[in-house]
Amino acid sequence: MTASQDIRAVPWQAGAQVRAAQKRAVRVLAAAQIVGGVGVGVSVSIGSLLAESVARSDTYAGLARTATTAGAAAVGVPLALLAQRRGRRASLSAGWLTAAAGGVLLVGSAVSGSIPLLVVGMLLFGVGSATSQQSRYAAADLAAPHHRAQALSIVVWSTTVGSVIGPNLADPGAGVASVLHLPRLAGAFVLATVCMALASVLLWARLRPDPLLLARQHQHTDTQPESGTSSPAAHVEATKEARQSQAGTLRAGLRHLRRAPRAAFAFVTMVVAHTVMGAVMTMTPVSMSEDGATLTVVGVTISGHLLGMYAFSPVVGRLADRIGHLPTAVAGQVVFIVSALLSGLSHGSVGMVMSGLFLLGLGWSFSLVAGSAMLSEATPAALRPGVQGTTDTAMNVVAAVGAGLAGPLMGWIGFGGLNAVAAALVLPVFVFWVFLVRAR
Repeated sequence: MTASQDIRAVPWQAGAQVRAAQKRAVRVLAAAQIVGGVGVGVSVSIGSLLAESVARSDTYAGLARTATTAGAAAVGVPLALLAQRRGRRASLSAGWLTAAAGGVLLVGSAVSGSIPLLVVGMLLFGVGSATSQQSRYAAADLAAPHHRAQALSIVVWSTTVGSVIGPNLADPGAGVASVLHLPRLAGAFVLATVCMALASVLLWARLRPDPLLLARQHQHTDTQPESGTSSPAAHVEATKEARQSQAGTLRAGLRHLRRAPRAAFAFVTMVVAHTVMGAVMTMTPVSMSEDGATLTVVGVTISGHLLGMYAFSPVVGRLADRIGHLPTAVAGQVVFIVSALLSGLSHGSVGMVMSGLFLLGLGWSFSLVAGSAMLSEATPAALRPGVQGTTDTAMNVVAAVGAGLAGPLMGWIGFGGLNAVAAALVLPVFVFWVFLVRAR
């Protein structure tokens, strides 16, 4: 092997400048995820209370969840296209700033009792969820191929802080509301607005150099496919298409998903995982309450689920980089099936439901971390934001539909039947996996 071949064999991510930029990007993204995630966490528990208080009706309590989910789904692609044109720094900072603006409107709705302000505020507040999701991709832009899953898993893990702190801001928020002479529930959204605004400022000021734009400077290296990606001919064709599209277009990204089997597998895996998780998690508290579980037990069960989703993501990331993204994603589907068996056969057993919901979160973590890394690996840098934004939008839309259908489905076939359907939903991922193995 010649010296020139040795040089070409070294990935561009191994350069000192790129490695320094990657470390800085992961630190900044994790910090922003922690700060902004606190704001996102507020909507989980306090959003429905605010909606009920403003509208003075129990009917509107579910409006908060629906509106924030719709907001997250609506901006997934626009945020990606902004990243396509201006980079991650502009996209993510704009996303958090938009969510902060939504927080301001929510405070205004609490003061004025305006339902239109409430709806618009919740829609904009949901942009924070979409921004939080897309932050993980930015961590993978400069990561070396064998560290990609681990890098984005750190950002996913950072979400744990917000998911724990955010729902507990009701009492501190009440103190803030008292000082500012605002309605009691408005105080939590004042704190959430400040947190999201700080995340926006942090990313705008510190995410330099922009990881996506720096990756594009090394676009020529993408003509050599990384280990485990699509065939060389397919990868070169995708790279030519990306260059011809300049900053890239959504249409080019969709064409890439049709032409790159590994990218399509990652897409399907994440959409299925988010749908399974959303449907079962939504109805588990209802099932537990019907079986006589107290609110405290239900709360502990949901906390265990969140622990499974986020707390072990760095371990999952290391595992994915060590054994491969594809095997790790498939392992996540196995975890989903075990989860469905435990929850579906629980017959009111709190221990089995707790174990099942914890594994539900862990299966989601396996699928999201490995799937996100695989999607980044199998997509040229110029097309990544569009493909990633399309994936996140599909995740949110399909999961929202799944959560909406979960109630009637459980009423028809019970909680055990719902879990059986959830287990069946992962079968297409196994079929796709067999196709990839045979194609290889």
